[in-house]
Amino acid sequence: MNMPRIMPPWEVERKLIVKAEGETNPDYGCSPDERPLEDYIKFGVINLDKPPGPSSHEVTAWTKRLINIQHVGHGGTLDPKVTGILPIALEEATKIIQALLVAGKEYICVTRLHSEVPEDRVKTVLNEFVGAIYQRPPIRSSVKRQLRTRKIYYLNLLEIKDRNILFQVGCEAGTYIRKLSHDIGEVLGCGAHMQELRRTRSGALTEDRSLVTLHDISYFYAQYQETKDEKHLRRFIQPMEKTLRLLPKIIIRDSAVGAICHGANLAAPGVLALETKIYPNDAVAMFTQKGEAVALAKALESTENILKKDHGFVAKTQRVLMPRGVYPKKWQTHK
Repeated sequence: MNMPRIMPPWEVERKLIVKAEGETNPDYGCSPDERPLEDYIKFGVINLDKPPGPSSHEVTAWTKRLINIQHVGHGGTLDPKVTGILPIALEEATKIIQALLVAGKEYICVTRLHSEVPEDRVKTVLNEFVGAIYQRPPIRSSVKRQLRTRKIYYLNLLEIKDRNILFQVGCEAGTYIRKLSHDIGEVLGCGAHMQELRRTRSGALTEDRSLVTLHDISYFYAQYQETKDEKHLRRFIQPMEKTLRLLPKIIIRDSAVGAICHGANLAAPGVLALETKIYPNDAVAMFTQKGEAVALAKALESTENILKKDHGFVAKTQRVLMPRGVYPKKWQTHK
């Protein structure tokens, strides 16, 4: 019997439902794309194409020096020989690192079989790995080596030549593709090892026009220093909000923003709109009407229940992203 396919986060279709009408004051906040340059950098993310050779930590440190900032962080370690998407969060945007670490991933992998296997047999075995699988992290991994489950959303054979197989895999964060290659070889009965690997997606970040190399960063930053034209920095830095677009969204009132920034949970009256397919305990992101990320939270109710409620809490704030004071304090302190 075929198991139902596990849908990757980037294929989940959501619709925004308006719960209430509300106005936003143009005197407070602004669209992420229109932030002043200093704030644009401070709340920015770089979609970096990591080269083979250096570690993720080294590449992150080089980026920090290239653009002369104090704090950076990366979302998901790649082994030195592995290439591809390495999200780099700048300054205040490092607060979203946890969301980046747990985002789904996609890879292109070349695996070397230790003996020749018919193509139809390879396809059959690859299909057996789609769904929930068990994995024990490799010996050289940085996490505890205990058996755990990970989801494989899809595993597509792209090409097979001699004993090399090229496949595309979409998977849950924390999946070890080197171990997956080894396990595929075990099931095939011939043995196998990973030869090359490239990450082609990390959550909402893909190999689109926003993907840049270290050379691009060096060039555009030098152009900015020479001309002082902001467009050069905006060419390789994007607002952190774009990396959160796969999380279910809740749009909140201006009057609720200040309280959320002080760590308050979101109450039903503060909700203006929200996306479909939100369920209790889901990770969600709260946004202003201008599109600014306010906080990461855990949903306490489903979309349907949030739409019905006119009092009580609907989301528990877990990580505040917006600094205090961007929007004015609107709540009353009762003595």
